[in-house]
Amino acid sequence: QVQLVESGGGLVQAGGSLRLSCAASRSFFSLSAMGWYRQAPGKQRELVAVFTNGGVTNYADSVKGRFTISRDNAKNTVYLQMNSLKPEDTAVYYCNAKLKNGGLYDYWGQGTQVTVSS
Repeated sequence: QVQLVESGGGLVQAGGSLRLSCAASRSFFSLSAMGWYRQAPGKQRELVAVFTNGGVTNYADSVKGRFTISRDNAKNTVYLQMNSLKPEDTAVYYCNAKLKNGGLYDYWGQGTQVTVSS
């Protein structure tokens, strides 16, 4: 089991910045991956940025150069720094952790709203 607690998000004007945080209930090194997804109204949930335990970092093409994922291993926390925000970044952002335990299981945070006004 993995519990994920998110914080951050809110309302910001286009061009602004926000930082999201996600604290996990277990060490990042016990997970297969940890990162962020988002879901805009009427759209499917999509990957934003993710760390894998193998040391790989992946970003959606739409956020490359603007968003940065980072982590604090001592705090079991992953951050998403979002700069140069655009109205199309408006969505509910979800923290995700993947745990390998027989199969591969997904765990989700409660979601945090990010709204970018034009």
